[in-house]
Amino acid sequence: MNAHPFPCAGSRVLHAPTRREFVYGLGTSLGSVALTSLMAAEKGSPLAPKAQQTPARAKNCIFLMMEGGPSHIDCFDPKPALEKLHLTEFTRAGKQKSAMESGKRYYVKSPFSFAQHGQSGAWMSEPWQHLSKVADELCFFRGCQVDSVNHPTAMYQMNCGNRFGGDPAIGAWVTYGLGSVNQDLPGFIVLPEISYPQGGSANWGNGYLPADFQGTPLRPKGSPILDLRPPQGITPEHQRANLDLLAKLNQQHAAEHPGHEELQARMNNYELAFRMQMQVPEVIDLEQEDAKTKALYGIGQDATDAFGRKCLLARKLVEKGVRFVQLYAGTWDSHDFIERAHGNLIRQVDQPIAALIADLKQRGMLEDTLIVWCGEFGRTPDNGVRGGTAYGRDHNPKAMTLWFAGGGVKAGHTIGATDDRGMEAVECVHHVRDVHVTLLRLLGLDDNKLTFYHAGRFKQLSQFGGEVIQELIA
Repeated sequence: MNAHPFPCAGSRVLHAPTRREFVYGLGTSLGSVALTSLMAAEKGSPLAPKAQQTPARAKNCIFLMMEGGPSHIDCFDPKPALEKLHLTEFTRAGKQKSAMESGKRYYVKSPFSFAQHGQSGAWMSEPWQHLSKVADELCFFRGCQVDSVNHPTAMYQMNCGNRFGGDPAIGAWVTYGLGSVNQDLPGFIVLPEISYPQGGSANWGNGYLPADFQGTPLRPKGSPILDLRPPQGITPEHQRANLDLLAKLNQQHAAEHPGHEELQARMNNYELAFRMQMQVPEVIDLEQEDAKTKALYGIGQDATDAFGRKCLLARKLVEKGVRFVQLYAGTWDSHDFIERAHGNLIRQVDQPIAALIADLKQRGMLEDTLIVWCGEFGRTPDNGVRGGTAYGRDHNPKAMTLWFAGGGVKAGHTIGATDDRGMEAVECVHHVRDVHVTLLRLLGLDDNKLTFYHAGRFKQLSQFGGEVIQELIA
């Protein structure tokens, strides 16, 4: 990493003046004229589009978060060895990470059959009826590992790089690095469940980055954004006049309290909210879509309607220039009855996700859009519930499957492998920090350059650096 000079207590460090220092140091005459111009430029939108730090195909990202820990063994990583070991009792050796791993253990085979699909021969379990039709667009990665066996800390690590919360989410880093094409919509939008994921809204927070970069959640039922439309009788002209007066008062307060970033972010949000009233109603109105498109996403069907609407809305948002959209599908924590639990969950997301990929490709948007599918960890090949007969699985940070599509990934490939029982990644093994670094690189961002000075050091998504997984990049 490049060294960053900064002043230390009791010493004076010489360095080239920053832009802000240069502005403050301007004198009179022509300098005062330049001062006015530069200060106006500094007050530009924090979400203004920025150039990529390194060439890349992807311009935006749709992040599909399957909260609860989907089982790689029952989705995309078949383990025939478990057929012979099914219900075999054993005691796990070594240091135990959680109470779930203690006591009698029983190997559990998958209740699903598997088949290969597409020219790539990608393995998928039987419930993935629709995703299997776009198998050649996917790049599976079986080598990811995380640190935590608990949901909240694992969610934080997958979303923010830090198990203990408080750091910026991936979407916040991306919009900080690239800005957003559409200045009338938030750059980072989240489509959660009615019940927020474990860890709550910190999963899409801005952390120590300016508040402008936090995720904006849209409500899954009712109006996606409360108070989206002004009260009856209030015209846009009234709103504009009110905002202008409020901005004048806030600017006076800001001048008396320099460095108050939260106030500036609030002022920016007032303006953004005013502009959103013009664009958001059109974007969120899915009834404008034709019947064929809605049917493609499974809208109108009991099982797929909710997630289908999220996927279609995600397509419309990136089409409008939103930089990062994160979708949540919860309750993948199947400790028992995995055939029923995972079977239902797969049916809810299978058709909508396949439709999203096909729709983006048909519109010529898949090359510019990176799609990521993951949970917070994988699942074990064994269980301790009811002697294993409930076909459940425990949390597993040592092995999980993610997949990517579009945006410059190596489509039609499966990278990495787990052992014959699916307990641990053994080939092309990478910590989740390397996945984060690779995701940023696919979007044209360099984790070592995308830093923010906070608490005495320059911080980054990977925490302390990582490695690009070159095998995933086309």
